[in-house]
Amino acid sequence: MEVSLSYLTTWLTILATMVMAITAAIQGVRQNFDPFGVVVLAIVTSVGGGSLRDLLIGSTPVFWLVDMTYIATVVPTALITYIMVNAYGQRGGKRLAFLQYLDAIGLALFTLVGVQSALMANLPSLSVIVLGCVTGVAGGMFRDMLCGLQPAILKQDLYATISLIGGLIYLVLIEYTDETLSLVVSFLCMLTFRSIIVYNNRLKEN
Repeated sequence: MEVSLSYLTTWLTILATMVMAITAAIQGVRQNFDPFGVVVLAIVTSVGGGSLRDLLIGSTPVFWLVDMTYIATVVPTALITYIMVNAYGQRGGKRLAFLQYLDAIGLALFTLVGVQSALMANLPSLSVIVLGCVTGVAGGMFRDMLCGLQPAILKQDLYATISLIGGLIYLVLIEYTDETLSLVVSFLCMLTFRSIIVYNNRLKEN
């Protein structure tokens, strides 16, 4: 069965929204946010990149104001994560490790969402790659800034570079293969590269 680009984008956005809400909730607990603060942080993190994307391509109102599915996904996800992380405890930095690996998933997913949105807007290839990167990195950047942390994009860990490369891989692959395979390969490339960097950084810290 052939799946439309808009259908794929919708479900990728929902999945990415959930993943980034979890990372925001974990970071919020680490910064001693209360439940309300965690929910606000999760909303900003989850829809921040997509909102910036929509504003850049002139698609207003932005996606989460039109379809409340995303807010309805973020709020319970953030609250459930808040409860579970508090019950889990600190466990010697394992919360941070889990956050970083989940963030790698969110980066890859939102990059692909941004790329697909740019393709639907009929933007040039370079703009498609850049918009994918903006969508991928903005939410995590907003999260870190609200928590008083240095955003990963400003560190020497190839955060934005991985997003740009992932978007490029996707654009190349869709010229030679189908949509699903292009998504899977580019997603796995971004996730693998980012996970390797996270793992190496943790080794240096220990």
